Amino acid sequence: MIDIAEPASFRAAPPAAAAVSNWSFPTSVRFGAGRIAELAAAVAELGARRPLVVTDRGLADLPLTARVMDVLAAGGVTAALFSDVKPNPTGGNVAAGVAALKAGGHDLVVALGGGSALDAAKAIALMATQSRPMWDFEDIGDNWKRVDTSALIPVIAIPTTAGTGSELGRSSVITHETEGRKVIVFHPRMMPNIVFMDAELTLGLPAKVTAATGMDALSHALEAYSAPTFHPMAEGVALNAMRLIKEHLPRAVADGSDIEARSQMLIASGMGCVALQKGLGAIHALAHPLGALHDAHHGLLNAVLMPYVVAFNRPAVEDKLTALARILDLPAHDGDAVIQWIVRLRDGLGIGATLGDIGLHDIDRDKVVEMALADPCAGGNPIALDTANLRGLLDRAIDGRL
Repeated sequence: MIDIAEPASFRAAPPAAAAVSNWSFPTSVRFGAGRIAELAAAVAELGARRPLVVTDRGLADLPLTARVMDVLAAGGVTAALFSDVKPNPTGGNVAAGVAALKAGGHDLVVALGGGSALDAAKAIALMATQSRPMWDFEDIGDNWKRVDTSALIPVIAIPTTAGTGSELGRSSVITHETEGRKVIVFHPRMMPNIVFMDAELTLGLPAKVTAATGMDALSHALEAYSAPTFHPMAEGVALNAMRLIKEHLPRAVADGSDIEARSQMLIASGMGCVALQKGLGAIHALAHPLGALHDAHHGLLNAVLMPYVVAFNRPAVEDKLTALARILDLPAHDGDAVIQWIVRLRDGLGIGATLGDIGLHDIDRDKVVEMALADPCAGGNPIALDTANLRGLLDRAIDGRL
């Protein structure tokens, strides 16, 4: 086995939280504390006059939402607020948002919040100019080519959590109420036009939410890194995201006012989403049906499932896990060290070890396995998934057997 030294690029000190910069990978990113002050100018830059701010019900009445609305008003921008978005956004939420956008004559969507709000907002912007049902754009085959791109509504994304990285994603996960499943709606131009990564907007996030969303970011980077698809650029991004998460997630949970840790977690979250183009696997294939059937928090599901899936995949990705252990500077350099690090991190953040620990006690195992096999993420797992091994994975996550 090749002895892989830690590249110098991974040893470089991260930028100070006070630093500001503009990025164009994969879209325009305005990074730095206080950058939200430039929001009205960004709206004008995109040629819009009347944005619809889309957020979720939990954020609608919080000071950070009021701050965003005040920034827009101070910049001479007339905006309206739409907040009928559930923690697991539904097709009905998207339809209601489209209706609000059309009724108000809005020409831009400002997506504000965590993954749920961002996913809903991107879907609302997409569907505002479509004649086909949203489900026709499910991320299967060439469905994305059905999208009418002649008059798409632009999007400005403002993440308030460091988890899904949806602000740098080209898809939305929306629950199909009739079918009881989560659907990935995809089009390359769902990518927001401008992103504001302002850590000041994440300072009020409770420790439990910080932990769950941070583990979600880790699951994206780790699962993308493990996927068998050849994409060395995405793999490098995923590795650096995990390095940042190891260093900064415990700090962000321990001290919610740590602006440096919050800033670096926003970066890691976005990087994890960028890496997703390499693929996902069994963590998400199982989390999607569990979330759809039980309305459970996606990040918590991923946190619980992660070590079980990594242990299952270990025979196929041992070399990758060895390299990761070196980059993370773990005590040993093998797959077991990575698994134990994940378990220690999860436990240290106060997240349960089993699905029952996060409230899922009555699970229709056969239904979950059936839906997981049909999930698009299943095909990206390093070891081919079938009914038997998926059922075994689910059983271990329920019983707590690594």
